[in-house]
Amino acid sequence: MFCRSAGRALRALPLLQLQPLARAAPLTARGPAACYGTSITSAKIQVNGVHLHYQQTGEGSHAVLLLPGMLGSGQTDFGPQLKSMNKQLFTVVAWDPRGYGKSIPPSRDFPPDFFERDAKDAVDLMQALKFKKFSLLGWSDGGITALIAAAKYPNLIHKLVVWGANASVTQEDVRIYNGIRDVSKWSEKVKKPLEELYGHKYFAETCEAWVDGISHFAENSDGNICQQLLPDIKCPTFIIHGEKDPLVPQAHAEYIHKHIKGSRLLLMPEGKHNLHLRFAKDFNREVENFLH
Repeated sequence: MFCRSAGRALRALPLLQLQPLARAAPLTARGPAACYGTSITSAKIQVNGVHLHYQQTGEGSHAVLLLPGMLGSGQTDFGPQLKSMNKQLFTVVAWDPRGYGKSIPPSRDFPPDFFERDAKDAVDLMQALKFKKFSLLGWSDGGITALIAAAKYPNLIHKLVVWGANASVTQEDVRIYNGIRDVSKWSEKVKKPLEELYGHKYFAETCEAWVDGISHFAENSDGNICQQLLPDIKCPTFIIHGEKDPLVPQAHAEYIHKHIKGSRLLLMPEGKHNLHLRFAKDFNREVENFLH
């Protein structure tokens, strides 16, 4: 969704690995990627009637799509992944969903099916880029989009990683969302890059519209977003959750884990919502080991 400072360094604390019960294998060091196309290209391509912006790096045979959170973009949400994921093993694509980042126009809106729309856009983008099969790494809203895409397009998705995601919206979630509705109350560190990207008016209005849009799911039975789709996810799935995430209660990660057969859940004791940024080295290694 957006960045929050994450406290003490994770490396001083153990990672808690759940299901399977064995602890994660030791992290193996990756060699330098300097000779494997380290440049990051930026381009737009027309998909479903809009020009979607994406960044791409690496020359590996395993294609990976990074899906950002609310108001997110590849530039703001995935710097350490675009820079440091193994470029010999992976071809990494980070997209800006319609109405976010540099995929404007159109302006962002939040109809009832906005997650399904994003899922179709994301999959169609990768197909337009000629990737026949690919893995998904989704953060926050991007994690919800990735869950839907993995369920609806199973023949295209190789592996799935989600963190800071939820398959439903509770009244407690609505309370949390309303706590971030007014962007003037956000920390300067979080606010500044988004104001520079969007301008204050678009940033503020889109945040308010997002709070209204996602809060509508709480009116559904069980606050459902995509709960019914989770059993349809057949690809290997890795769920990561920061135990100090102030925006997404841990019960959401546990629910997703319980309802995706064979999935793995990793809890990061000092992780907050932006664990992939604050603890990028640990995150990248865990994810690369899962994907490889």
